Amino acid sequence: MFLLALFGFGTKAGIMPLHVWLPEAHPAAPSHVSAVMSGVMIKTGIYGLLRTLTFLGQPPAWWGWVLIGVGAASGIMGVLMALSQRDLKRLLAYSSVENIGIICLGLGLGLLGISTHNPALAALGLAGGLLHVWNHALFKSLLFLGAGAVVHATGTRDIERLGGLLKKMPTAGITFFIASAAICGLPPLNGFVSEVLIYVASYTGVADATSLSSVVVAGMVAVLCLAMIGGLAAACFTKAFGLAFLGSARSLQADDVHQTPAVMVFPLVVLASLCVVGGLSGGLVLWVV
Repeated sequence: MFLLALFGFGTKAGIMPLHVWLPEAHPAAPSHVSAVMSGVMIKTGIYGLLRTLTFLGQPPAWWGWVLIGVGAASGIMGVLMALSQRDLKRLLAYSSVENIGIICLGLGLGLLGISTHNPALAALGLAGGLLHVWNHALFKSLLFLGAGAVVHATGTRDIERLGGLLKKMPTAGITFFIASAAICGLPPLNGFVSEVLIYVASYTGVADATSLSSVVVAGMVAVLCLAMIGGLAAACFTKAFGLAFLGSARSLQADDVHQTPAVMVFPLVVLASLCVVGGLSGGLVLWVV
């Protein structure tokens, strides 16, 4: 039952290797629909898996290991695939696979904590994973809406043909930068809060165990994977923001920019503000969640 639920809900969430629909669907949809798909729809897969776990009884340790393995593969491969994209919306779609991997890492550590009767590991892992569901909904929706503003202004999603947009679209550029920093887990933004909880869960698993047990190995694997994902995500979004918004225009499309209407700018400002508030009041946000 656990494996069937993971397969079905994991396809909905976009975990590797069941993610193949996701990078095709996002570029085909309007940007505001992509924001809802990534911010809300794929999270229903995580929600469904969690609800299933609540009536399957005491989880054995291998459930946690399966989720950690799935999370590691999705996180690392997702961000590597994102790095190689020129299409801005395909890049963001693969980044969603990466963030689902981070969520699965947290949930896997939480299940491992429950199975080994380690309450600190269970609480921190589950809290980090669940909080990242909400945080990803904020900054990924902001990124897709920012991409929509870029496409509306230039008519292209090819970041190699953009450049210099920050001078012509300052609000879209600044909010896109905030979302890029948040998705990389940089303080003081909301992505940092949830990722640091998963880091602390990993360190707790390593510190509380007395020998080279499965909990110690799981903690070390999670730390290594999170570090790799964070570094690659920083490279990916440095590329995305730098090519799109910095420098000078590399095509006539980027040089002849349509003005972004206020109705498109307003949600960008709201979501960027929530990313900042979520980072500066992480304890309160965690309590609410």
